[in-house]
Amino acid sequence: MAWTWQDISELAEDLAGTYPEKDPLRLSTKDVHRLVVAMPTFGDEPAAATESILESIQAAWFESKGNPHSKSPSPRTGEGD
Repeated sequence: MAWTWQDISELAEDLAGTYPEKDPLRLSTKDVHRLVVAMPTFGDEPAAATESILESIQAAWFESKGNPHSKSPSPRTGEGD
């Protein structure tokens, strides 16, 4: 199945799997657009993307990678902190 611009979560997961080394927050929306349209799983009209859609994909990609700043600390074993 080919993803469209409305498949934000799926596109984000594909980007995270295809580009694990990239930090989505360091990319412009133009870069996100370029990476999405280059994916073989993408099948929509490239010009149909809006800034809002690209920002949503970027945010979902960031979330799918896991945000190290928002992770809870690992539970302790109870042995002296």
